[in-house]
Amino acid sequence: MLRKVILSVLGLVLVIGAITISNTLIKNKNKPKSVLPKVLKTVFVDTVKNSTIPIIISANGNTVAKRRVELFSEVQGVFKPTGKLFKAGQSYRKGERLLLVDASEHYATVQSAKSNLYNDIAAIMPDLRLDFPEIFPKWKAYLIDFDLDATTPKLPAITSDKENYFITGRGIVSSYYNVKNLEQRLTKYYINAPFSGVLTEALVTEGTLIRNGQKLGEFIDTSEYEIEIAITKSYAPFIKEGEKVVLTTLNGATTYNGIVSRVNASIDLTTQTITAFIDVKHPDIKEGMYFKADLSARGEENAIEIDRTLLSDRNTIFAVRDSILESIDVKPVFFSDKKVVLKDVKDGTVILKKPVPGAYSGMLVKPYLDSKTQ
Repeated sequence: MLRKVILSVLGLVLVIGAITISNTLIKNKNKPKSVLPKVLKTVFVDTVKNSTIPIIISANGNTVAKRRVELFSEVQGVFKPTGKLFKAGQSYRKGERLLLVDASEHYATVQSAKSNLYNDIAAIMPDLRLDFPEIFPKWKAYLIDFDLDATTPKLPAITSDKENYFITGRGIVSSYYNVKNLEQRLTKYYINAPFSGVLTEALVTEGTLIRNGQKLGEFIDTSEYEIEIAITKSYAPFIKEGEKVVLTTLNGATTYNGIVSRVNASIDLTTQTITAFIDVKHPDIKEGMYFKADLSARGEENAIEIDRTLLSDRNTIFAVRDSILESIDVKPVFFSDKKVVLKDVKDGTVILKKPVPGAYSGMLVKPYLDSKTQ
């Protein structure tokens, strides 16, 4: 009997509990769900206004002296002092003696040949007085002006066949050219500065025995330098002689002005680049300095310039219409390190000024009110 009472009570409790739980579930089911508020991202925008965008092509290169001379010896002898030490960094003015090789032996040979020529001419003077009195005065004047310590003067002009046969037959002409050949050889024993500049390499010193064909050093003009840069062939139409160039040092602290002096007509088969040369003049510039060159090429009309990060791989950018992002197709015409020049973007189009993480077509955005016109 007691057992039946207990079971009845437990059954009643279970029924009451089930009813309570079912009512609670029904109430929760009918309760409206909370709606999350929509979050609008604030974006920076620009209003497109097409204009002429200057194309700036950047490249890098080192300065090289535009005029340089490698010094070689064409004779043999001992290097004699010239008054200035033949050392790297030594400056010389145009025409100043760079180096001098002992030429005493060859000088004696030259003087001997000149003396023989003088004697040969003197020996024919009696015959000229008797047989050719009309040409005797000019040869007499030549002999009087003949100076063994000066450069041999040019022979008098031969005006007739008889005079030519007579003078040539006595060996005067051959003796003269033998002397001139030796005199020309004598000039190889010294080298003068072809222009004002600095000796950048010195491979010999005073007292050194110099041999024929030996390299002696290198001499450069420090007043003008040039920079050789390689540019992608697709930019070749933008590069022209006479274009201005802004040169910036490696640390960006100093800038110089240059000009495109030459453009190679051939494209490198390996790198598919074209070579341009930039002239630059400044007293502070040294050979071997590294520069970044910004070339002002032609301007692109009816175009805009934006950050490269705003352009997708499919050549599209995001525009804002009625607070909604939409993807539009564009035509890139020039890429720089950070910028891209675009065409086919209509005036008045509102585009993103800065990238938006996770942006997609149809995304709701809120344009920043203080936007500026492109």
